[in-house]
Amino acid sequence: MTIARTLAEFLTDTTYDDLPAQTVDYASMMVASTLASAGAGTQIASAAIIRELARERGGVPEASVWFDGGPKLPIAAAARVNAVMSDAAASDDSDLRNIVHKGTQLTAASLAMAERMDATGKDVLAAMVLGYEAAGRIGEAITPVYLRQGFHGCLVAIFASTVAAGRLLKLDAGQMANALALSATSMGGLHAAANTSVSREYHAGLAQVNGIDAAMAAQKGFIAEETIFEAHHGFCEVFGNTDGASIVRDFGRDWDIVTDMAFKLVPGGHPHHSFAEASANASREGDFKPEEIASITLSRPGVTALSGPMHPESLIDMAHSPAYFLAAGAADREFTWAHATPEKISDTVIHGLIDKVRIGPEPTENVEAYRQGATVTIEATDGRSVTNTVHIPAGAGCLGVEWSAIDAKYRTLAPHAPLTPDQVEASLALCHDVRNLADISDLIGSLR
Repeated sequence: MTIARTLAEFLTDTTYDDLPAQTVDYASMMVASTLASAGAGTQIASAAIIRELARERGGVPEASVWFDGGPKLPIAAAARVNAVMSDAAASDDSDLRNIVHKGTQLTAASLAMAERMDATGKDVLAAMVLGYEAAGRIGEAITPVYLRQGFHGCLVAIFASTVAAGRLLKLDAGQMANALALSATSMGGLHAAANTSVSREYHAGLAQVNGIDAAMAAQKGFIAEETIFEAHHGFCEVFGNTDGASIVRDFGRDWDIVTDMAFKLVPGGHPHHSFAEASANASREGDFKPEEIASITLSRPGVTALSGPMHPESLIDMAHSPAYFLAAGAADREFTWAHATPEKISDTVIHGLIDKVRIGPEPTENVEAYRQGATVTIEATDGRSVTNTVHIPAGAGCLGVEWSAIDAKYRTLAPHAPLTPDQVEASLALCHDVRNLADISDLIGSLR
């Protein structure tokens, strides 16, 4: 039995009723979270370009572009547009192990394929939970080596699209194994491009198209190299320097969508969310006024220097500027969706504090508890000092996530799309009730 076949049997044999309640709860929240991020991305230039290209090409009408009343498009084309919209806004979700945005891939692939297949809400949620599980296992097997080598998370995200689409196509184990094997040899993507440009969302679109194509090709009988995960010069050896055996261990013991997923409850790069959270906590505790702050010092395992632009000028800059997160949290004693607006990105008070950001010694105690976490110390000009540690950012599944947090996100971001207030509320209600939908088209229709 190959790794691909063993994993495929688990993915095709597991039913909705086999899934713990919390996994499908989080999958429902993921639908709402991803749609909210896509709403915020509708007017971003990169998303508009991909939407325009898809419209020019046209094709078989199978799936809808979200927030768009135009004709349907081929599944992969519609899913690509929707994925790019969500990823462009940098407001979706992350796997805390490697910051792969699987929710974008899962929601875009699942809703597009479900629309074609007349699938139910339960079909969609099962596809998403299992897609997250597969991509999480494969990603963990090559993390952190592939990241150190400079590859982007789309290398992992493709498996979320593949499995979600494959589940809804009702692939058997042999077909799913070949779909996984095709995906393992389909993606590139470099962090050097994604961290400084809109190549990030372009990667998301490619992972979406290639993942869906792999599932559809396998359904028609396309045969791939099924040993690709464990083979010499195969996927796991090349990208992770491992044999991939961990991919198929302990099925069902726990679920990645619960243990390792985190929703973005504020904008920007997930690795920096704890920076802003800890900085805001310390600023509130010390009751510091911006003009009183002498320094803001970050300590985090593995961090010895500040990365990204120091003084961001755009959404892309902001998303990848740890200094901005630290300074904004200290200045405003909070970090919210407003901090992704041009007004906040250009705030002179925040930029004044950016020059006071420092990197301190790496933590030496309880290091394993830092899951994208941070320790921040704010020192005032009068010598007062407050230190705050956030080990895991808010929104992480392992901390527990309530619908109220997702509702607030949806009501903040979805109105950026051409939705009326009534449509916002109606579509959010359907997200809450995904598992009871006899036809997922009811939800998709509420977005058009």
